[in-house]
Amino acid sequence: MAPAEETAPDPDHPDADHRDTDHRDPAACTVLVTGATGFVGRRLVPALLEDGRRVRAMTRRPEAYDGPGEPVGGDVSDPDSLVAPLDGVDVAIYLVHSLDSPDFERRDAEAARAFGAAAAHAGVRQIVYLGGLGSEDEDLSPHLRSRREVEGLLGESGVPVTVLRAAIVVGQGGISWELTRQLVKNLPAMVVPKWVSTRTQPIALDDVTRYLAGVVDDERAFGRVFEIGGPDQLTYLEMLQQASLVSVGKRVPIVQVPVLTPRLSSYWLALVTDVDVTTGRNLIDSMGTEVVVTDTSIREIVPGDPVPYEEAVRRALEERGRDW
Repeated sequence: MAPAEETAPDPDHPDADHRDTDHRDPAACTVLVTGATGFVGRRLVPALLEDGRRVRAMTRRPEAYDGPGEPVGGDVSDPDSLVAPLDGVDVAIYLVHSLDSPDFERRDAEAARAFGAAAAHAGVRQIVYLGGLGSEDEDLSPHLRSRREVEGLLGESGVPVTVLRAAIVVGQGGISWELTRQLVKNLPAMVVPKWVSTRTQPIALDDVTRYLAGVVDDERAFGRVFEIGGPDQLTYLEMLQQASLVSVGKRVPIVQVPVLTPRLSSYWLALVTDVDVTTGRNLIDSMGTEVVVTDTSIREIVPGDPVPYEEAVRRALEERGRDW
């Protein structure tokens, strides 16, 4: 919220039409990050603080939070718990989803609707949401369909929503990346289903963080949807092979089979990785949908070249440690 001593702009001022309302004082902006202890949130909070923002880190257990920012308690499934953390907030970043739940579509819809209403009641001026890529013309999987539904529900109460749609985010701790890493690590060879030939556009966690922080409180981004991705469009097979080459110095032999159902694939993943069956199934259902960037307008708001996939893999492995 604007500091008390700041005066409102004069619409009759000769330079009024040229004033850049998207460049507010960062210190005058309070940002709430939901899912602050999660894969993206725990990297985003320090990035926002470095930009000079005042940051509230929302978690269900604020007493156990040991990261940067101001810890606040809140649960998106409990609307009453959202009143206090959103009070006085200018921008709310929504990084919550329930992919590990069998009824995640219902849970995510209810949470998004409640959060959007609470944000509107608190006078929040922007919600930023990390969604999923996928063409509107495609028959989207339940996972991607839910992400798209959440986009609309967050703004249902009138707060402008900025959506960043991404495919696989490559970074230590991300579920999709963990599947790739553990498959390459645990298997000397792989038998894989036909969805490995689907194209995707992975993006480094560093770039996701940069884009999220870059659209905060920028009025040019209000009410807009942006697609974000790295510079490489790859099939899942190519991702596995490149990750293998970077991590172990050779390509893991991979044999593609024509029939391996999502259900069987999810059990296979649960057997050779630590990703549970429900999460694996929900992710695999999405892997038949091509998810690539078709609009690069995000670079008008947040300039800079994204990190190539191989470099993103190196960074993820370095963060984890080479003894993985």
